[in-house]
Amino acid sequence: MDAILMMLRKLRADQSGATAIEYGLIAALLAVACISGMSTLGGGSNGLWGKIGGFVDGATNKVN
Repeated sequence: MDAILMMLRKLRADQSGATAIEYGLIAALLAVACISGMSTLGGGSNGLWGKIGGFVDGATNKVN
C-alpha cells in the first residue's frame, strides 16, 4: 500500500507532461500566427507583383 501511495505522489509531482503540453500549445500558437501573417502579406504582395507584371508587359508591348 505504501508503494502505491509513493508512486502516486511521484506521479502527481511529475511536471514533464505538463511542460510538453505547454510547448505544444506555444508551437501551435506560433504556427497559427505565421499562417495568418503569411496569408495577409501574400494578398498584398500578389497585388504588387500584378502591378509590376503589368508595367513590364506594357513596356515590352511598346517595344514590339
